[in-house]
Amino acid sequence: MAHPCEAAALEGALDAAVQGLITPILVGPIGRIREVAASAHLDLGNAEIIDAPHSHAAAAAAVQLVREGRAQLLMKGSLHTDELLGAVVARETGLRTGRRLSHAFIMDVPTYHKVLIVTDAAINIAPTLEDKADICRNAIELAHSLGVAQPKVAVLAAVETVTSKMPATIDAAALCKMADRGQITGGLLDGPLAFDNAISKEAAQMKGINSAVAGDPDILIAPDLEAANILAKLLTFLANSDSAGLVLGAKVPIILTSRADSVRARIASCAVAVLAAHARAVKT
Repeated sequence: MAHPCEAAALEGALDAAVQGLITPILVGPIGRIREVAASAHLDLGNAEIIDAPHSHAAAAAAVQLVREGRAQLLMKGSLHTDELLGAVVARETGLRTGRRLSHAFIMDVPTYHKVLIVTDAAINIAPTLEDKADICRNAIELAHSLGVAQPKVAVLAAVETVTSKMPATIDAAALCKMADRGQITGGLLDGPLAFDNAISKEAAQMKGINSAVAGDPDILIAPDLEAANILAKLLTFLANSDSAGLVLGAKVPIILTSRADSVRARIASCAVAVLAAHARAVKT
């Protein structure tokens, strides 16, 4: 019997193909792929299948397809995240760029007036200032691919004042100064901002914060992975938000879905990844 995670991963890719979003190339043990499809009553149609004996080999083969120009994005199937990303960051055979990898959730929050990007909730556990700069750059480029010309970036902390007792506030202030000096471009940054000040213009005004970002951010930069992960899941499970997830900073977008994600979330991730891949192709 197919594991539900395997079936969901395969179904997400096939449904995205049916809707015309992607043309999938399935990589893995061909017998297992066919077994999962049969067990879940999924039609593989004319999907190309690249046989690989195990998950590590599948990750390496998928990355090689991108290097050869046969694929424009990667989608995690039923394998561990570290197996896929290990192949992506391999020094000689991977898809590294000068950027640090980071994860972004693109969220449709019913109580917010536009799409919201939350980062980084899955890759960088305790990002340094330099890591956060790349997290900002990756998120800004993603927002550009979604049609936001100058995304507003709120750099979050527990408070809106800079204090050495909270290193996140110092990082936030430094990121804003980096933007002022042209080290981070393409967006409008402000921080540190507490979550209420970032999301609510009224809350910011009550605290005397005069900010073009407060109340209207496109991107929320969390101080660490735990904060971003809790925030994203809170918005999903308490605010009924829809979300898509991508890994950014490699040569192509990487669709990194959770085992708990629905087929709807997987399809949404495919759609956003296609936009990001197209924007990258136009830029280059």
